[in-house]
Amino acid sequence: QVQLVESGGGSVQAGGSLTLSCAASGYTRCMGWFRQDLGKEYEGVATFDSDGSIGYADSVRGRFTISQDNAKNTLYLQMMSLKPEDTAMYYCAADVGSDGHCWESASLFRWGQGTQVTVSS
Repeated sequence: QVQLVESGGGSVQAGGSLTLSCAASGYTRCMGWFRQDLGKEYEGVATFDSDGSIGYADSVRGRFTISQDNAKNTLYLQMMSLKPEDTAMYYCAADVGSDGHCWESASLFRWGQGTQVTVSS
């Protein structure tokens, strides 16, 4: 059973920074960050794939950095130069599949409870 617990959300002014953390327990093959704003679909923000490569949404590339500490089973998302359009609930996610690329089958995704990020102009 995978458990994902996010922390680090909050309210900041535009241009500010936040770092999100996600403590994981159980099997996870790949991990990543997603977000969802009210009335919108989930958006992949930053993810690790099974070969160690990293993918970023175009809207955050150059401003957000994903990293992980395998010894601590913790995933991070460093967010800089935040914009009001970054306001959303941010979710830590894990892919618990066993082979191939990650993030191809939603049935293999596991989710944390989410942490709110609000950026004011």
